[in-house]
Amino acid sequence: MSAGEPAAVPRPVTTTTSDQATIGKSLVIKGEVTGSESLYIDGRVEGSINLSGNRVTIGRNGVVAANISAREIVVLGKVRGNLTASDRVDIRSDGSLTGDVVAARISIEDGAFFKGGIDIRKAGTAGAKTDSKPEEATKSPSTASPEPALAARA
Repeated sequence: MSAGEPAAVPRPVTTTTSDQATIGKSLVIKGEVTGSESLYIDGRVEGSINLSGNRVTIGRNGVVAANISAREIVVLGKVRGNLTASDRVDIRSDGSLTGDVVAARISIEDGAFFKGGIDIRKAGTAGAKTDSKPEEATKSPSTASPEPALAARA
C-alpha cells in the first residue's frame, strides 16, 4: 500500500493543470464566460468573465475587453475592464490594465501599465465596510501617475 501512496502524490499536480481551460491565440469569444475551473486566455474575449473561486490568467497574447470576477487574476496581456478578485490581482511587467481593481491584495510589477482605481478589501469583508476607507481609493491616482511615461514607452 505504501507503494500506491507515492504514486498518488504527483496526481494532484496533473489534475491542477487539467482543471485549467485555455482560450488559444486564434479564438475570439464574445459573451459571458462562466464556469468552475481556472482559465488561461491567450486569445480575445469580449463580454464578462465570472469564475469565482478560480484563477484567470490573461496570457501575453491575450486581449480582453471584459469585467473579470475570480479568486485570482494574473495579467500578462491587455485588459480593458474592471477586475474583482476575492484574493489577489497580479499585473506583470508586460501586462496592461485599464479599469478599476477590487481585491484583497494587488501586485503591479515594474514596467506594467495600469490606469484606474484600487479598492483593497480584506477577504471575507462585506462591501459596505470598505466604504469607510476612501484613503485607498484616493491613492490610486498616484499609482496611475507614471502612466504617460509607460504609455510613451509602449
